[in-house]
Amino acid sequence: MTSWVEVSERRLRANYRLLVDAVGDETAVLAVVKANAYGHGAGVCAPVLAKAGAEWLGVADGDEGAAVRQALQAAGVAHEDQPRILVMCSSQGEDAETVVSCGLTPVVWEQQQMEYLAAAVLQHGGDAARLPVHLEIDTGMARQGVAPGEGLRTLLHWLKRQPRLVLDGVMTHFASPEEAGSTQTLVQRRRFEDAIAAVADAGLRPGGWVHAGSSSTVDNQDAAANLAWLHSLAKSVGARSMVRSGIALYGYCLPIEPEDTVVEAKVRCGLQPVMSWKTRVIGLREVQAGDTVGYNATFTAERPMRLALLPVGYADGLRRELSGSNARAGGWTMVKGRRAAIVGRVSMNLTVVDVTEIPEVEVGDEVVVLGDGGTADDHARLAHTISYEIVCGVRAESRLV
Repeated sequence: MTSWVEVSERRLRANYRLLVDAVGDETAVLAVVKANAYGHGAGVCAPVLAKAGAEWLGVADGDEGAAVRQALQAAGVAHEDQPRILVMCSSQGEDAETVVSCGLTPVVWEQQQMEYLAAAVLQHGGDAARLPVHLEIDTGMARQGVAPGEGLRTLLHWLKRQPRLVLDGVMTHFASPEEAGSTQTLVQRRRFEDAIAAVADAGLRPGGWVHAGSSSTVDNQDAAANLAWLHSLAKSVGARSMVRSGIALYGYCLPIEPEDTVVEAKVRCGLQPVMSWKTRVIGLREVQAGDTVGYNATFTAERPMRLALLPVGYADGLRRELSGSNARAGGWTMVKGRRAAIVGRVSMNLTVVDVTEIPEVEVGDEVVVLGDGGTADDHARLAHTISYEIVCGVRAESRLV
């Protein structure tokens, strides 16, 4: 094993609790564990969140849902105590069998999608079986979901006559949750209200849930207003409100824009990064002034240096943009609690760091590639991306600590 990820159970629980407290007793928090729990390991994180009280977990597809079910069972979470699992990005036909056989709840927005599911329900459960589904409304993302209007009314009319499926929830996704005072969010709210009214007019009710919003929705100067709106809307149709949080569970949140907006950011200030991505020193060498390091000689030593070799690179998720040259300082790792700068280009499976000022370093010593002292936000800033992409890109085995 060249590198591994340590997931802090204490921090993951604390982040979840912070989100639950922030939304209040009237709204549930769906804990998103898709994309392998944002690179943290869904098999490790899902049981922690279940034991912390999560009513719902969110996955991308049926295969992820099945794997999470297995992880919960392996961790000793009894079937009756397991959270419900929402399949958030289900494909047309391939997932239907898995969704039904594993007792997952799919997000739906097209008739053909639901026909596949209804057929699978009949095959697995017979005439009496019914599958709960959550209907997604496209209020402004132009991604997933049925648009309000005639298309929605037609779909609702079909769903009302479908004996195999039962409407358990209605949802939408905000496109600009990081924008304080977003006019787009207000437009989306109005469209979602219209869609909920159309559901009621069709003689249907979301039997359990109305949900919208992400991590940033909870940590925004508009949070109180948006949460109150969501709760009121859900209550109007006899349902519970819910928000879907992902990245905040793992200790990160995107900044609220504009930057000069005064935001309390109570959630963001209390979050703790859950992941520590670690490796070990596999080699040490001395170089002299004038020696070059790495591909294309982008770094030239200006003095005698001691360098450590690490068995991680961009194939493992360490971004090439963190390379360090004489013209530009790059990223760093943490060795014995001190920064060790990356020198030369990050290559596919190897990276060189400067340990000249840490003379006690030896082969085999542990190195923190990502974690306390060098966070996903730090990596994202240097790579000109977002923390989501950094943590999701890490490819290493996870363990709970």
